[in-house]
Amino acid sequence: MSFQKQLQTLRKSRGLSQEKLAEVLGISRQAVAKWEVGQSYPDIAKLIALSEFFKVSIDELVNDYEENCHLSIKRNEVNFEEEGIIDFLIKAKKSTYAAAGEETKASRPNSHDLQYVEGDLKYIDTYLGGEKFLGEEALWKKDVPFWSMNYAGRVLSDEFSGSFLKEALRLVPKDNPYRGPIMYQRGQYKYHCIINGDFKWFQGYEEIYFNDNKTYECYFHGGEVK
Repeated sequence: MSFQKQLQTLRKSRGLSQEKLAEVLGISRQAVAKWEVGQSYPDIAKLIALSEFFKVSIDELVNDYEENCHLSIKRNEVNFEEEGIIDFLIKAKKSTYAAAGEETKASRPNSHDLQYVEGDLKYIDTYLGGEKFLGEEALWKKDVPFWSMNYAGRVLSDEFSGSFLKEALRLVPKDNPYRGPIMYQRGQYKYHCIINGDFKWFQGYEEIYFNDNKTYECYFHGGEVK
């Protein structure tokens, strides 16, 4: 079922008019009407709000996910230099936290720091906390910073699996080299990731469900540093 049909079905099952749903979300009725006819698509914040309001996971809300994502997510258009940088970033991500890589010396009291270097390119991931965490990944070329991503997340239930999260993060795709793939599932665990923007300026959200229970979420954003 497409997003617009799913939204109509969920709205009507609650006995809500477009106007009432718009009021709940703090938007115009015209915005809801456009979503339901496929003329536009909600941004990340509104998609999360819809998911929480209707008590459904994002992939249930957006079953035809990749088709619908094209309405709001611009695919990366990168030049030759950025292609090499993205390849490096993916290698770095797969070799550090996602691979349970060895930490380097803490840069701040009680921080967790991981580093990957290749030629004149350097990647550093540093974060604070555990069940509730905040951190930053950044890239340097010849010790000059040029790209960064901040993230903040939390564990929501005891069913959370750190090994499953790392497994999903090792599948980071080249067309969206930020966290994990759009969707990934193993057994009762399901990972979802949505992104808006491109490599130079983006925001995103990832979540993990265990059966029908959301057990983890993380917001992230970043882009080019000048």
